[in-house]
Amino acid sequence: MTIMNIVLIIVVLGIAAYAVVYVIKKKKTAEVESLIEVDDKTYTIEKMTEFVKKRLDEITKINLYDIGLSEEELKRRKNKKYELKKALKGCTYGDVNDKKYVKELIFDILQKEYGVTESNISKAIPFDIPSLLTAQDKFDILIYAYKKEFGYEALTELIKKYNLAELKYVEGETKPSYVITSKEIEDIYETENIMLSFSDKLSVIVQRIYQHYKGYSSIDEVRDMNIDGVSGGVSGLPESFLSQVAQSDGDYLEQIAEHKVPRACDSIWIFFQGKSIRLAFLSFGTESELKRVCQNIYKYNNPGQLSDTNGYKINEMKDGSRVVVVRPSFSETWAFFVRKFDVKRSTLEQWFKGEPGSLESIELLKYLVKGARIISITGEQGCGKTTMLMGMIENIYETMNIRVQETAFELHLRKIYPTRNILTFRETDTISGQEGLDVQKKTDGSVNIIRRGCNRPRSILDDTSSPSCI
Repeated sequence: MTIMNIVLIIVVLGIAAYAVVYVIKKKKTAEVESLIEVDDKTYTIEKMTEFVKKRLDEITKINLYDIGLSEEELKRRKNKKYELKKALKGCTYGDVNDKKYVKELIFDILQKEYGVTESNISKAIPFDIPSLLTAQDKFDILIYAYKKEFGYEALTELIKKYNLAELKYVEGETKPSYVITSKEIEDIYETENIMLSFSDKLSVIVQRIYQHYKGYSSIDEVRDMNIDGVSGGVSGLPESFLSQVAQSDGDYLEQIAEHKVPRACDSIWIFFQGKSIRLAFLSFGTESELKRVCQNIYKYNNPGQLSDTNGYKINEMKDGSRVVVVRPSFSETWAFFVRKFDVKRSTLEQWFKGEPGSLESIELLKYLVKGARIISITGEQGCGKTTMLMGMIENIYETMNIRVQETAFELHLRKIYPTRNILTFRETDTISGQEGLDVQKKTDGSVNIIRRGCNRPRSILDDTSSPSCI
């Protein structure tokens, strides 16, 4: 073969390779352009969400070997692709860092590829016309503004500033309750008079898109806040009840359709400083959205499938929150309960909060712990058993090895005391709590902490939920 033939073959191959790359790029550009055919609905939340889903799906599924990248660029793109896949998976487990990464990518896609600008951004949320904003829109803006200043204390600061955690009468109810209404949110929004830049507006829209795509719907930002917990699906009319009403009471069904009677999917509650507060201005919108949140919120570390046969799951989230999910037919509706534990602030002094006789009570508890007495902490749900237990543990002598038995990992003592000899066990589908206690006896433990019901051996510290346990 002559040199001329070799050169000719190389040239032909080069032209062919260029043509392939050109066709692929042109096809990709055409697909993107076809997705962004501008009309009146182009810049709605729904349309932008649809585009973001398709774009992220393209990024994670593209075959990088087909687009003729250099070795260095190929390696860089592979790392970014892997990082995105990891973040898309991790953000559904409650990882705030993965959530931040995904939101930043969505922000860039909307600004650089979708063409969101100052002139069209208000088509998604009417920022410039407050009268058209819904209560949820106003709440999202308030939380965003407060989060810039207070971080994850944003909701706490908002509630404290406007005394939202107080008993109040709501129209149509004869007894006072803990509730935050749409009217209160609208009044606060008007009082705050928040001015948003284009970047701020786009960030609010990105959060709205994220929470319906990979997040936990209307509770997504609320769940991240430093509060005691959040739950959903625990009030309002179950979907199964609506069909019964339809056959017997048409007027009542009409009231439900007009949202005068709350449905199960309108049920969002927070647990704040020992109070269960209903967020009447927030809703999942539909039963299917509540179901989606329930099916995703418990998935960290693959705890198994929630099914009609196995109608509940108890698990933890990546940030250490405990999550309980239930579904029909075990429960009347889909529902979830997220309980958060702020281990950094759990001290006996913080638990008693300067009440009369608190100093004497604190000293007594310290002596009981140091004297290795058998202690049972009992009380109703949400009264502060776990918080008090965490405060007592700091008084256990450093020389004592600690063994913990829990239903789900909640104390996370090794985060607070990383140099101490601490090991925690929990129940699984195949290992019962009693078996876990039997194993503990062989692990050189000096202090046994048991967190569950009664009918088990006594321990130095026993945090239970039944007052009859001693």
